[in-house]
Amino acid sequence: MQPARDIQRLIEIMAALRTPGTGCPWDLEQDFGTIAPYTIEEAYEVADAIARGDMTDLREELGDLLLQVVYHARIAEEDQAFVFADVVEGITAKMIRRHPHVFGDEDARSAGMAKGAWERIKQEEKRLRAEARAAEGLGEEAPRFLDAVPPVFPALTEAEKLQRKASRVGFDWGAAGPVLDKIREEVEELADEVDAEQRDRERIADEIGDMIFALANLARHLDIDPEEALKRTNRKFRRRFAAIEDTAAAQGVTLDAMTLEEMEAAWQAAKRLPEETSTGTAPAVPASEAAASESVGS
Repeated sequence: MQPARDIQRLIEIMAALRTPGTGCPWDLEQDFGTIAPYTIEEAYEVADAIARGDMTDLREELGDLLLQVVYHARIAEEDQAFVFADVVEGITAKMIRRHPHVFGDEDARSAGMAKGAWERIKQEEKRLRAEARAAEGLGEEAPRFLDAVPPVFPALTEAEKLQRKASRVGFDWGAAGPVLDKIREEVEELADEVDAEQRDRERIADEIGDMIFALANLARHLDIDPEEALKRTNRKFRRRFAAIEDTAAAQGVTLDAMTLEEMEAAWQAAKRLPEETSTGTAPAVPASEAAASESVGS
């Protein structure tokens, strides 16, 4: 089978990979659940290529992400749920519907540009979706206040969005001080669980989660995007660990041959280097700016 620029060839390749008896054993074992983590990973790799301005990588990563769409559509086709063409039809219909000021007649163009048109269109989509689900015998639960924050974000980002949403109805600390007190309380509770005679992994996991949630809350109160703050620390860790690698190379030894004391010395030396020498660093993004650009929770 030869490569091609036509999307149909990619669909055929996926079908061949999923054909029992002649397909790939690994691909045949997969389902929606096992593939979903790869889909998320590929989306992150697309974002990373964009951040680095690497168009060669971006082209490849977009292909990997497209493969994920084709993969899920193929599994759905095997389940007789829908096919790839239905996915394409759905998104093209949505884009046309949401942009009457571009694709509609003159009256639709004027209406589409009017204030509140976007929200009216989204409400109509929700109504149509509810009708379609009802026709399929699928019920719709009454929406909850926090449902406006879908659980698809990285956990740290989701925490910040949940807190910001709840704060709109007054469920919030009045200042950063009480949040700091809460963090100290969570640290003590975590320490108690870690020091327990018989450690309970579930309880420790809960306490770690509570502590991270409180830290995200503090970042929000200080107008710091917690996701970007952690990214900055990750970049800093990469840079300082690279300094340990450089030290090992200069000494003609491997990393696993270095003692912890030698690694620590190289780490401390890296800490003393000017921040400007680091690669990939960026200023912290205020949480308010991140929130201003989001469409969630409006």
